[in-house]
Amino acid sequence: MADKVYHPAKPNPPPPFSASKGQPFNRPIYRPQPPPPSSKLRGCFCSVILAVLSLILLAAIAGGIFYAIYRPHSPTFSISSLRLSALNTTSSTHLTSLLDITVTARNPNRRIAYHYDQISVSISSNGVGIGEGSFPGFVHSAKNTTVMSSSASTAPDLKQATVPLELYMETKAVIKVGSLKTKKVDMKISCDGIEIAAPKGKKSPPASTLDTSCKVKLRMKVWKWTI
Repeated sequence: MADKVYHPAKPNPPPPFSASKGQPFNRPIYRPQPPPPSSKLRGCFCSVILAVLSLILLAAIAGGIFYAIYRPHSPTFSISSLRLSALNTTSSTHLTSLLDITVTARNPNRRIAYHYDQISVSISSNGVGIGEGSFPGFVHSAKNTTVMSSSASTAPDLKQATVPLELYMETKAVIKVGSLKTKKVDMKISCDGIEIAAPKGKKSPPASTLDTSCKVKLRMKVWKWTI
């Protein structure tokens, strides 16, 4: 009797792979880190500097255009003549006298006018104040020459044949450029190195023709600065 041959059983195939329905894979979202505070401050500072430089450049360009069009110049003042007229003797060397003053004002500008308030005049001799006077305000039109006359009561020292004088004038003026007007600016005028003949007794000497040029200073306030 023949023996039965037993073949080994085939192994069962592995069960099919079933994908599990787990959580989907989420990739982490990249968020850029904010710049450090020092970088922000540096960028803000650079922006401010750039803005200031731009404003300065624009102001320089505007100033250059303004100068090219208007060619602005300060007005000029000169002492045309002075005369001391004797009034009353107060001591052996001093007398009350009347000083007749003639001042010529010139505006060299073609398109700029000045509107002056009353002009105050202070008179001194060797640094000592001896009298005061004033000129009325007026409109100084473009390319205009105006002659102003006034008198001031003075008490100069008459020890010498000539009297040294210094005249100082102050006023406020509005500068008109075309149809535009500035705020009032301070104007100071100084006239030094003047000598005129002293009166003898009550006899008045003739007027001294001088044509002495004066120095003019304009002080204009721009925002918080005075230039």
